[in-house]
Amino acid sequence: MARDQVRRQADGLDVAAVEGKVSEAAVRERESAEQSWRGGSVSEFETDPERLADIWAARHAEWRRVRDLMAAAGWDAYGPEGDTQGLTWAQDRAERRENALAARAALEARRREAADELRMELWLSATPSRLIRTVAGRTGLQPAQILAQLADRIVVSEDSTMSVPPFTPTR
Repeated sequence: MARDQVRRQADGLDVAAVEGKVSEAAVRERESAEQSWRGGSVSEFETDPERLADIWAARHAEWRRVRDLMAAAGWDAYGPEGDTQGLTWAQDRAERRENALAARAALEARRREAADELRMELWLSATPSRLIRTVAGRTGLQPAQILAQLADRIVVSEDSTMSVPPFTPTR
């Protein structure tokens, strides 16, 4: 995130302005590191001083990288489109974001699906219980699997009566 933020802020800045940002980030990094050693809140927006120190350390490193890139390439002003390493990082971050969003959507779909499932504990009298156990023993299935297959095959007629057509339980 620090990389993306610095690349956005640096767009169009000249060498002197970037050098000023490097100096500012160095001061903020030092202040936040000192605050994290002392403990306590650094600002009203960031309550974890160690996290804030890490953020400023990352920003400072990225500002230095931008400054060094500009010096090496001989740029008068920073242009993110010419920063191949920055573009690669941005693409990687966008890909990770897309993957995370896809994973979250899949999780939400599983949760919606799970919400439609019915889980229950069923107490049967002796006769139906014996029948289900007998069929389960013959097929090698668990009694709950036999009941699930029965439920899958329920047919509801127009007058709301329910029936199960004859079937052979399968694995």
